[in-house]
Amino acid sequence: MKKILAFLCFGALVCFAKPVVSVSILPQEFFVKQIAGDTVEVNTMVSLGADPHTYEPKPKQMKSLENSKLYFAIGIEFEEVWLPKFQQSFPKLKFIFTQKGVERVAMQEHEHEGHTHDKKEHCHEYNGKVHCHSHDGLDPHIWLDPVLVKTQAKNILNGLVRVFPEHKELYNANYEKFLVKLDELDKFIKDKLANLKNREFIVYHPSWGYFAKRYDLEQISIEVEGKEPKPAELANLIKEAKDHGVKVIFVAPQFSKKSANLIAKETGAKVVEIDQLPLDWEAELKKTAEIFAKSL
Repeated sequence: MKKILAFLCFGALVCFAKPVVSVSILPQEFFVKQIAGDTVEVNTMVSLGADPHTYEPKPKQMKSLENSKLYFAIGIEFEEVWLPKFQQSFPKLKFIFTQKGVERVAMQEHEHEGHTHDKKEHCHEYNGKVHCHSHDGLDPHIWLDPVLVKTQAKNILNGLVRVFPEHKELYNANYEKFLVKLDELDKFIKDKLANLKNREFIVYHPSWGYFAKRYDLEQISIEVEGKEPKPAELANLIKEAKDHGVKVIFVAPQFSKKSANLIAKETGAKVVEIDQLPLDWEAELKKTAEIFAKSL
């Protein structure tokens, strides 16, 4: 009798379990939940504090991926290696490319003196189509511009409706609410940054190119093609920071602070952390705008 009850309880749990969808990074989890609400469980591959450039899936994540109905890609580097492997392992998994329709720009890495960047785009055939990715070419950080997130949100909506049509009305209503929130966030950031005296900022990893472009800022990156700067490049950055009167150097939780701390020590600037991969995406972008407004 106990075995029968246990079996029935397990069957009930299976019947009422939410379907699983997977995403690459934490901001996407935020986007999906804005539209899907509590109708799905979200499995995020790159967890809090992890570096997406060196990421490898954990066994538990692969199990969640196996149970997923959808995978929302975004065009970051690890996908180039891992998405074909995911497709091979889980042929029934449907992929939605949320970067579709977003006009991507070249990585705005600063041209340090005596150094040029070789920016190349890599393409491969996948799902019967050619997909192009670039580590040193096109900037993947499209989630840091609220206006570009509108396009990503539309792609997420279409994917959810396609697989879970029974929730179409809810998804459409939530999507419209999310668009309003994105417009409000865009206005908030514009207002905060409208009267900045200095519109240049130094950041370790050049993640903020789309944000800078949207809000008329200029990012100067410490990192050179994913590597710590060489001594000559570091000396040039220190000189540039002094010339431009840079008071703050921004770093991310996922990356080294060694060079940033050295530049800060030589220039009298302070090091401030801003997160490019937050789960609470909206609150973190507001916080970032406020930090910029106080610091620049």
